[in-house]
Amino acid sequence: MNIGDGASLELVDVFCYLGDMLSTDGDADAAVEAGVHKGWNKFRRLMLLLTNKDASLFLRRKLYRSCAHSCMLRSSETWPVKKENELTLQQAEIRAGQRQLGVRL
Repeated sequence: MNIGDGASLELVDVFCYLGDMLSTDGDADAAVEAGVHKGWNKFRRLMLLLTNKDASLFLRRKLYRSCAHSCMLRSSETWPVKKENELTLQQAEIRAGQRQLGVRL
């Protein structure tokens, strides 16, 4: 797309704006996927603390909720969430809880 003065813009379907993924079709699929990915990255960085059996479960859950969980849900109040998006977020939450408790399925 030419915007004048020899400058042009590329048309894309999905782009990142202020850390949130926006798409031309207006759904939240890309944003949810990116949020879950960011949450898991934060979880991995805190893995030693979150899975430490010497720390209380209350403290580990509080740390998870304040760090990894908040990364997953950042900007979620602006997402037009579908049932599939809710399911994706719930599955990530369950997997994180299983990892904290040391449960393998």
